[in-house]
Amino acid sequence: MPLQNRVTPLGEIIATPHRGMFTGNRGIIHDPATKTLLRKRWSTPAWLTCTCEFRGRRREVMATQSWTELFFLDEATALAAGHRPCFYCRRDDANRFRAAWEKGNRVHDVRMHDIDTVLHHERLDHGKKRLHALLMPLGQLPEGAMVQQGEESYLVTQGRALLWSPGGYTVVEHQPGDATVLTPPSTLRTLHAGYEPVLHPTASL
Repeated sequence: MPLQNRVTPLGEIIATPHRGMFTGNRGIIHDPATKTLLRKRWSTPAWLTCTCEFRGRRREVMATQSWTELFFLDEATALAAGHRPCFYCRRDDANRFRAAWEKGNRVHDVRMHDIDTVLHHERLDHGKKRLHALLMPLGQLPEGAMVQQGEESYLVTQGRALLWSPGGYTVVEHQPGDATVLTPPSTLRTLHAGYEPVLHPTASL
């Protein structure tokens, strides 16, 4: 029985057998005795995206009163949900993200705490996922941005939209029309400024 620990582009946490390419956390949001989530969905504004392998360390998922292991299909999914690279296990990526965040958002000498504060405002609306207006044609969104139409989430790559699912992306016959943007605005500007998120292999279909 899969645990409820997989994050969707909407930031929701679901149960699925698909593991994903990245792990991460939002603090402690589970009960280790039952390996189930608490009612809260975050305990810190620092929502991280981590590598699944780091210095040979292994963790039993949801086994201790430590950070709650969450999983993402790929980095684009994590960014859409409002996460950012971890500065501990992904220092090079975090530095690239911060540099692109500064360039895209026209700020200097920003701390990760400052980024977390901005992201926390941009990703939530009364506890639910904040959706943002699409201010440009879909094909002009940066590589790795994600949008929402109805109940479906889409990845924008190579000027087209691919349908997201827990197991990967699929080509769609019709591109989403009246869509909203899932990727937080400050992260979207970071992508425009040159940060390249890691995409699932199915994104190259």
